[in-house]
Amino acid sequence: MKETILLFNPPAKDELIKIEMALFPLHVRLRRIQPEDYNQPLGALAGVKDIPPAEGKYEGDELPGTLFVFCFFSDNKLNQALAALRKCGAGPFPYKAILTPTNSKWTAPDCFEEIRREHEAMHP
Repeated sequence: MKETILLFNPPAKDELIKIEMALFPLHVRLRRIQPEDYNQPLGALAGVKDIPPAEGKYEGDELPGTLFVFCFFSDNKLNQALAALRKCGAGPFPYKAILTPTNSKWTAPDCFEEIRREHEAMHP
């Protein structure tokens, strides 16, 4: 499958343009996820065929920060994308995840909370 970044709670337009320009040379698909789809499993949003979409729409709060979920990346391509994001001047963006078999069934709010807990544990 094509390398895809699921983007939740995107930053302001100026920063978003920097992100798009940084990723463009890498031919990475950037998919901005609308808040009403935050109840969908990450795998379903990424196009994993074995993960069915959820019923209904998300009606909760917006995520407290921008979340990137990297899907279908090789290690090399992931390192290139992360370097491009660091260099683009739009960040920092502390909330990043890689789609895994475990988190592919999580929703964006579930994933965000897990990453936030890990981030706080590593940076007390």
